Amino acid sequence: MNDLDATLAALADPTRRKVVDLLRAGPRPAGELAAEAAMSAPAMSRHLRVLRSSGLVEAESGDDDARLRLYRLRPERFVALQAWLDQVQAFWGEQLGAFKAHAERTRRRK
Repeated sequence: MNDLDATLAALADPTRRKVVDLLRAGPRPAGELAAEAAMSAPAMSRHLRVLRSSGLVEAESGDDDARLRLYRLRPERFVALQAWLDQVQAFWGEQLGAFKAHAERTRRRK
């Protein structure tokens, strides 16, 4: 599985998208994420594992307590996803532009 596939697979789950939305505000511990998502700590741990393995999220030790892990977004994967989305958008923009030009030429001939 390539990086884009792993990113899209991880983001296919609504809970993981919610975690990404929560982490946009800044690093947070797993317990906080679980509470916000109204789920158990083990369930959140499974979602965080998928997000970490896809490269979207990383864990770091807290400043005060080395046992506390803070999760934060890794922008690199999102930049790659945005680049792919930009390519798809450019393709469809070209296709729609060509269709519009064709429709206008066809209309003028009538």
